[in-house]
Amino acid sequence: MRTHYERMIRDTEIRARRALTKQNLDEGSPWFGAFVMPDGVYMQKHTLYCVADMAAVYLNADSRLYHDEKLLTAMLRGLDYAASTQHENGLFDYITCNFFSAPDTAFCVGIILPARAYLAGLEKRTEGERLLFEKMDAILHAGGRGLLEGGFHTPNHRWAIASTLAVCGKIYGEEDLTAAAFDYLKEGIDCNADGEYSEKSAGNYNGVNNDAMLLLAQALDDPSYEEHVIRNLRMMLTYWEPDDSIFTANSTRFDKDRLVYPDTYYWPYLYLGAKYGIPEFLSMANYVFKIVDEKRLLTPNCLMQYMLRPELIDVEFDGCGTPESYRALYADSGIARVRRGRWTYTVMRDKSNFLYVHNGHIKLAVKIGGSFCEHRAFKAETLTEDPDGAFRLHETMRGWYYLPFEEKPATSDWWKMDNASRKKKLGPDMRIDVFVRETDRGIDVEIETSGVQGAPWRVELAFNGIDRIENAHMTMPVHGDEVLVLKDSDFTVSGPESSMEVGPAFGLHHFTEGKEDSEAKTPGAATVYLTDYTPFKHVISIRP
Repeated sequence: MRTHYERMIRDTEIRARRALTKQNLDEGSPWFGAFVMPDGVYMQKHTLYCVADMAAVYLNADSRLYHDEKLLTAMLRGLDYAASTQHENGLFDYITCNFFSAPDTAFCVGIILPARAYLAGLEKRTEGERLLFEKMDAILHAGGRGLLEGGFHTPNHRWAIASTLAVCGKIYGEEDLTAAAFDYLKEGIDCNADGEYSEKSAGNYNGVNNDAMLLLAQALDDPSYEEHVIRNLRMMLTYWEPDDSIFTANSTRFDKDRLVYPDTYYWPYLYLGAKYGIPEFLSMANYVFKIVDEKRLLTPNCLMQYMLRPELIDVEFDGCGTPESYRALYADSGIARVRRGRWTYTVMRDKSNFLYVHNGHIKLAVKIGGSFCEHRAFKAETLTEDPDGAFRLHETMRGWYYLPFEEKPATSDWWKMDNASRKKKLGPDMRIDVFVRETDRGIDVEIETSGVQGAPWRVELAFNGIDRIENAHMTMPVHGDEVLVLKDSDFTVSGPESSMEVGPAFGLHHFTEGKEDSEAKTPGAATVYLTDYTPFKHVISIRP
């Protein structure tokens, strides 16, 4: 992909030049040599990102900044700052959260690992290259040793640590580092048969996990780790939305519901697509670059990866695009994804926003809300596919009440009582079933509640990307956060480029947000409530 490679050089030069203006040059400052972040904080992780950008163009003979002395001086200062913040045991702090942190150390040294690998592969080094290599190597080796102390918080941390340990074990020939990597790997990789990692983080931690698997495959000479990445990338072929963003609503991490474009997927799609001859992966690599062009974003930050694998620079593929039509039920992950041209819909288990419909730039999230004992919204326990093709969601909400202790408790203090051991009076149960059926024009959402009489519940339809709502009785301009209850007829929501028809509406009561601590509305959305008393059965048609 030579045009991609050449564009990456230009964009990495932009990053490098921007970084030069952000370096602390006050020799009396404890942050001398560091690069300031937009919030004014100095942190070694950000500094190492800036150094890595600079190194990619400093070491690239095709760059206008090749062997630029200003870059060299800035990089050496940045590396000295980073080394000064590395503890004696080799670990780094992530100063806004974690201290003496093994995972953050793995992330920090991982940033400069490609540049260090490139420098290690040079037959001869200039004096500047020698200094860069020695400073990077010292940080990497100390960090690798520090990882022996271990400790992590989240699933992806294990693979960042394990892959860095494995790489350092191979580089330095230190068997205890490799053995420590296998201490993590014996837990097994948490990528299920669908290709979903535990955190379901399509907008961020998929990239962390995939990078770690590729490093493990290389460091341990075991391509089986690449199989996890391939499964994940195949699943991600069904995660692109009509506006070219990634579907993130299923994430359990900070990227949930964020607008994220797929730049971090470029390299694994290209690398594995070329290695294994997977045309749809190469097509996706081209498409990611097309998105970058259309959205006027900087290119994916993987110039150094091209430099380490120059044979990929001239790999060319004519295809460019995402699948325009698909239907996938990922049973282990509890999510169904369907695309029909310019619209998609998503059905999810265990989420209060259980249905998303995306048409052009309009996004609709659907929730069933109310109060029943400790429950505040419908969250399906099961997601299955019926023989007629409908996706079926079900939850049984169990009613219960505590009963008095049979024996006098040891204390009269409620909070010290063993309330978990109390017997309970069970019932009634409230059952909710939802069927999502595809039609010629869109989908029908059938909702049926049973088991409880007279409870005021509602269907919440939360729209983003619209500027008006209209039906037979009114036209209402919207700007976001509006709330209305519609009592009858179909209605239309519209944005600048697309629209969506929904209905019929029903409104038997005026729901008051916050009643009985009911789950709050989706923030930032124009919201239509359809309301009724249980038990009820309604079919809502959604027609993009």
